[in-house]
Amino acid sequence: MSSKTIDTDEFSEHLRKKSVDLENRRLLITNFIGTEQEQDLSEPPNCKGLGRIRHFGRKTSKGWPENPLPIDPVCRALDIAPKDKMRAQVFQNASCNWRCWYCYVPFELLSANHKFSTWVKPAELIDLYLDQSNPPCVIDLTGGQPDLVPEWVPWMMQEIQERGIEQQVYLWSDDNLSNDYFWNYLSDIDLERIEGFSNYGRVCCFKGFSPESFSFNTQADPLLFGRQFELMKRFLHLKIDLYGYATFTALSSNKIEDDMNHFLDRLQTLDENLPLRIVPLEIREFAPMGKRLTQRFEEALKNQWIAIEAWQQSLECRFTGTERECCIVDVPLKGVSLNR
Repeated sequence: MSSKTIDTDEFSEHLRKKSVDLENRRLLITNFIGTEQEQDLSEPPNCKGLGRIRHFGRKTSKGWPENPLPIDPVCRALDIAPKDKMRAQVFQNASCNWRCWYCYVPFELLSANHKFSTWVKPAELIDLYLDQSNPPCVIDLTGGQPDLVPEWVPWMMQEIQERGIEQQVYLWSDDNLSNDYFWNYLSDIDLERIEGFSNYGRVCCFKGFSPESFSFNTQADPLLFGRQFELMKRFLHLKIDLYGYATFTALSSNKIEDDMNHFLDRLQTLDENLPLRIVPLEIREFAPMGKRLTQRFEEALKNQWIAIEAWQQSLECRFTGTERECCIVDVPLKGVSLNR
């Protein structure tokens, strides 16, 4: 791995140009057939290779917090009884502007490489989704970095609405908080559609808990650690159901407790309750990661356990037991309407 950091803004512009065809309303979607990622799938690719079924599970490793996303938001929105596992239809855009060493996606699938992707219209994705005997109630738009093409979300919403299935489908998308394309490229009509779409949730991922861990994880400039908070602040002003992920792998175990407390301080400057809507993700080894692992990355996997302990201790100091046990969908945030 090169010690040179990624020029995120330049790389983002480059990948966006390769990933979206605005004139024909198309975007570049990963085709999983024959890829290294296919080896990690629990079920064969579906939707002619452009989709995969993901099984979201609440349970994690012993000692790690459970992951209620997107299970609890989906159950609340669609009035489904609480459950521990949930199937989702995943579509994955074929580009990402960062190179997280722990990513479960092979890097060759993140460079808008036409060898592993297909130009497709959102209408075609919905057609493929519906052409199943038992389509999941969740459509997960992931990557890559979906917000290199922020139009993808309102385009999919429009297709769902035109088919009259808006109340039967929950749309979920993620974002690595790396760019402001959401505001630069979406129209007022797009934003109105997103805010008015009843069954939509967005999760934004903080890649680390300090500038050093962030840069180590993403290969991006450590100064961009602060950009994540700026972008999250802007999302908090929108009327969407908003959540967060955080990854806690770090090269060094020094100062983890201090860095974690500062991380929570910054989160709470955005909203006092924001930490309660953030789920730390345990990083586990997938096939693509195996080729990247060196001794320092193996050490980083161990350090995440020190970090998660610091996270939980800090939460205990900041929130009551009742607040910490509150269902994630019931945690109020500024600009987030829980009664939609």
